[in-house]
Order: sequence, then C-alpha cells, then structure tokens
Amino acid sequence: MRIDLHTHSTASDGTDTPAELVRNAAAAGLDVVALTDHDTVRGHAEAAAALPEGLTLVTGAELSCRIDGVGLHMLAYLFDPDEPEFVRERELVRDDRVPRAQAMVRKLQELGVPVTWEQVARIAGDGSVGRPHVATALVELGVVPTVSDAFTPDWLGDGGRAYAGKHELDPFDAIRLVKAAGGVAVFAHPAAVKRGRTVPEARIAELAAAGLDGIEVDHMDHDEPTRTRLRALARELGLLTTGSSDYHGSRKTVELGTYTTDPEIYGEITRRATGAFPVPGAGGPASA
Repeated sequence: MRIDLHTHSTASDGTDTPAELVRNAAAAGLDVVALTDHDTVRGHAEAAAALPEGLTLVTGAELSCRIDGVGLHMLAYLFDPDEPEFVRERELVRDDRVPRAQAMVRKLQELGVPVTWEQVARIAGDGSVGRPHVATALVELGVVPTVSDAFTPDWLGDGGRAYAGKHELDPFDAIRLVKAAGGVAVFAHPAAVKRGRTVPEARIAELAAAGLDGIEVDHMDHDEPTRTRLRALARELGLLTTGSSDYHGSRKTVELGTYTTDPEIYGEITRRATGAFPVPGAGGPASA
C-alpha cells in the first residue's frame, strides 16, 4: 500500500480542489490519502464524494500551534469534526487568518513591496487564507523565485520582517482537543529548520507524555541525518513515525506520494482513532 498522510486543497492553501486532489492521488498510485487542510475540515465532504474506486480517504486537519514563541503544526487524524470545543478552537484560528494576512500585506507595503490585499484575496479564493497565499503574491511580483523562498527572516518566516502573528493553539491543548474528539495527533515536520526555530527534543518528550501519538519523519524538509535522528527519538519516546508529501498542488514542487507512511503505522493510527473512520472509495479498503 502507498499511503500519503499530509496533503492540502483549495479549502486552505493548496491549488487542487478536494475533488481534484483525490483524483490526482489515485492517478499517482496512492491507496490512501489524508486531506489535512489548515485548521479546517471544509474540504472533506467534496473529497469523499469524489473518491475514486480503490482509494481510501483519511479525514484530518493541520492545526496551527505555538509554544515558547516557536510555531509548529499538529496533524490531527480521524477526529469527530463536530466535537463542540474543538469546533470553537478551529473557528478562532480561522477567524484570525484574514486580519493576520492583511497585517502582513501592510508590512510588505511598508517595505516597498507593491502587494495588495486584493491580490492576496484573489490568490486565496475560497480557501482559508494564509502565509502561502501572501508568498504566492511575492512570487507573482518577482520579489522571490519560489513560495519557499518567502518563508525566511527577510520576508514571512517566523519573526521575519513581514511576519504577523495569529491566534494559535498551545500544542498541549491541541493534543487534548484531538484526543477528546477521538482523533490521533502527529507532530508535522518537527525538524524543518529552514522554516525557522524548531521545538527542542525535550519539549517533544513532554508532548509525548501528554498523549502525542507520533511525529512526521519522512518529509521534504528533513534531510537523511535528520530523519535518522527523529526515528531514534521516536523509538525512545514510543512514538509512531509517519511520512508524507505535504502536497500543495502547484504551490510547491513536491508531488503526491513522494514520501509515504508504512502500512503498519497507518493501521495503528486507524486502530487508535475513535472519532471517525477512513472513507473507502467504491471497492477501496477501509483500513490497513
């Protein structure tokens, strides 16, 4: 089985609609794909309705968190999307995205960049607006060559010249909320140093003690020595290890299925989850 547990659609900052994403996942030879848009579950219904035969959908979300001034993302899988407290927290994060993006536009304008809110809003479309949409505007204007090049201290990286904060969850609260909704929590790209400061391993150990299920190891932002170190940390802490593309469509160069999750790990994730079940396409397997 080929399993990709981290992808994005136009419901947040990807360029494929949810329906296009699952069709592209099937075309890429995937057996399982997780839709994990930022702080929203809005794309799940469309993805499930368009699910091709033989492909299984894992519903999820990527939660915006911050601890000790360091931003991090928490992947939540197979939770009850209607659990009231979790719904309220996701709405708080989403509602702060527009003023945050507008603040970044103002800071860029002060730096002499001719970006406008109208441009960013056009790029975001119906999606949950975020830094990648502002970054795409910078690419359109020729300020940076790629979206990834905008996530630096010079521009939109944490603490960067045009960075603006938003409401973010404490990761311990995020784990509690995910668990209370019957879900599974995995720390996304925990050692992606090119994005800025990362969470120390001692803090990851505390998160593991608080119920963190796993860490994302095989990811485009982790080199091989980093993956080796993270696998050792996961063994020490009793954490699951996942792999995924973090696919954003044409907004990033990585393709669906570039990195994948071991079927045994996927099976354990489905066994731990009680809030929702994987959605099989017609004739597709429900779990590993």
